[in-house]
Amino acid sequence: MNAIPIYAETPFDTIREQMIEEYLSEEQSYPWIVTFSGGKDSTLVAHLVFEALLVLPASMRRREVFFVSNDTLVESPLVVRHMRGELDKILKAAKILKLPVSGEVTTPKLQETFWTLLIGKGYPSPNRSMRWCTDRLKIQPTSKFILDKVAENGAAIIILGVRKDESATRKASIESHQNLADSNLTPHGSLPNAFVYRPIVDLSTDDVWEFLAGNNPPWGGSHSDLITLYREAAGGECPIVLSQEEAPGCGTNSSRFGCWTCTVVTKDKSLQGFVDVGKTEYQPLIDFRDWLVEIRNKPEYRQVERRNGTITVKDGKHIPGPFTVEARQMILAKLLEIQTTYGHELITLEEVDLIKRIWAEDLIQSHVRKKS
Repeated sequence: MNAIPIYAETPFDTIREQMIEEYLSEEQSYPWIVTFSGGKDSTLVAHLVFEALLVLPASMRRREVFFVSNDTLVESPLVVRHMRGELDKILKAAKILKLPVSGEVTTPKLQETFWTLLIGKGYPSPNRSMRWCTDRLKIQPTSKFILDKVAENGAAIIILGVRKDESATRKASIESHQNLADSNLTPHGSLPNAFVYRPIVDLSTDDVWEFLAGNNPPWGGSHSDLITLYREAAGGECPIVLSQEEAPGCGTNSSRFGCWTCTVVTKDKSLQGFVDVGKTEYQPLIDFRDWLVEIRNKPEYRQVERRNGTITVKDGKHIPGPFTVEARQMILAKLLEIQTTYGHELITLEEVDLIKRIWAEDLIQSHVRKKS
């Protein structure tokens, strides 16, 4: 293997050197998939990967690198704007510099968006015991992207910005997945022929911030917007989730950069942080989210039977079904009102059209069941 001499002076120099060695590996040439949420850790990984590619001469940049981000379509507005903006800068700079880099933002299928399921099919607002959102909005879209690359190339390597320093739970999870012998790679727990590379696993949070504050991104600009985003939101991030094992970090108070509709958390600290520093345009979103929590368990808004017409009783207690069609109509009307006040799209016309078709089908099915 042709080595590129780099003299390590800091942990980041060491990480770059290891990245280059891994990129030039003669054992395999599977594509890299860099998961980019736009948060501090994924931004650091993106920064280091980009710099590592720049160190290499064009003739040695043979391995493809894909940047993949996920937009649930109900992301915290400032966060998703930042993520999409930075990814756009990365891809434009890579094209100018002729790096083997491309990227994509994954989104849920129209039939499985948050609004299609909640307002269309009447799924009750997610909570800790019924968190139906994570798999459909986060895991499935990005997993499909990765598995498509695996199918095209035989395997793929996912570059994750996970660190042991994030939490005790994260540390335990990382340590439970050991690298292959004499390798930096770990088989992914739920994606066949996908391997995980964790280059910043041993860095501290202070290390991450110190680097981002002191080094401008190689794709141009600075990391100041990211630093401001965290400062104003007083928050952590909701990273890209690729398995149910990683899902517990989504929808918890330690993941403040999540969906603005998240009813799993007690309080949306991220949006509230933005409002507290003067971005009052987000207050209607907070109020709507709180209202979804409030109406969730009110019997007058829930069907007696489930969507398939059955009635569920558990431990002698009736388990209510989805929101009634009338409740769903009320939720949509309120959402459209909030959208007008907010001034930006919160639900697409395609979603509204599909939702109304689902309502019509549900009303027909309900009529048929009553007649029979």
